[in-house]
Amino acid sequence: MNSANSAAVVVGVDGSEPSLRAVRLAAIEAARRHRPLRVVHGFIWPLLHVPVSPAPDAPPGGGLRHQAEELVAAAVAEADATVPGLSISGEIIDGEAAAVLVGESPTAALIVLGDRGLGGFSALVVGSVAVQVAAYADCPVLVARGEQRPDEPVLVGIDGSAASRRAAEFAAETAVTRGVPLHAVHVYRHPGSSGPGDMQPLVYDETGLHTDEDRMLDGWLSGLVEDHPGLRLTCRTTRGRAGAVLAEASRTAQLVVVGGQGRGEVTGLLLGSVSQSVLHHAHCPVAVIRAPR
Repeated sequence: MNSANSAAVVVGVDGSEPSLRAVRLAAIEAARRHRPLRVVHGFIWPLLHVPVSPAPDAPPGGGLRHQAEELVAAAVAEADATVPGLSISGEIIDGEAAAVLVGESPTAALIVLGDRGLGGFSALVVGSVAVQVAAYADCPVLVARGEQRPDEPVLVGIDGSAASRRAAEFAAETAVTRGVPLHAVHVYRHPGSSGPGDMQPLVYDETGLHTDEDRMLDGWLSGLVEDHPGLRLTCRTTRGRAGAVLAEASRTAQLVVVGGQGRGEVTGLLLGSVSQSVLHHAHCPVAVIRAPR
């Protein structure tokens, strides 16, 4: 995460209702973090060689560029109405939406976007822009979806990977800032491997396995409470599919935080299967935290 005091919370907008929900969430998040808010619109039409200025005989105020200016202005106004007095700027950047937001990420404190935009297919639960930005961004990505439940805890999925450890830090900081508990969940399916090439046992003691997984979770979270004074932490270890367990648990959470790629997932995937599953099925906003590349 960019720690410079000037780093802004960046929100991507396209004029859709999901993007306006993202604007409201981003404004609140910027205020919580004492950061400015930067409203960004990826303006793709110049790349497609589409005329963006009004035709010579068109009435004033026409053209695609003017429409983009209006939607950015509307988003800035929405943010200002959500958090009056917040430092807000807006900018139109030529380029495809996901590429523009990823380009903003090295200097952003956080990127916020809606789960779907104007160009999304109706069959998709989460749009391709959200998935691409979550996979490639160099800062935490917050996707506005589901219900807002400000009194519920922050939920984080933990599996011992570098990305999940960063997710735990982000979740702990967020929970303390919001004044709510942090609920850490570790989901396992089989006995863990102690090294490369290890064979999983065909027969094992379920009670002993659960105890071992509890012990690993305690080790992964060791020091988290000491590092975040005021943190109220609860932990749960359960057997199942991580994506499904976290999505179900999100029904009683205000935010679910996941690492971009978990332990044991295919290395070539920029966004792991668990984080993708949570992005598509969570019942509250989702934060995706990637490990450094």
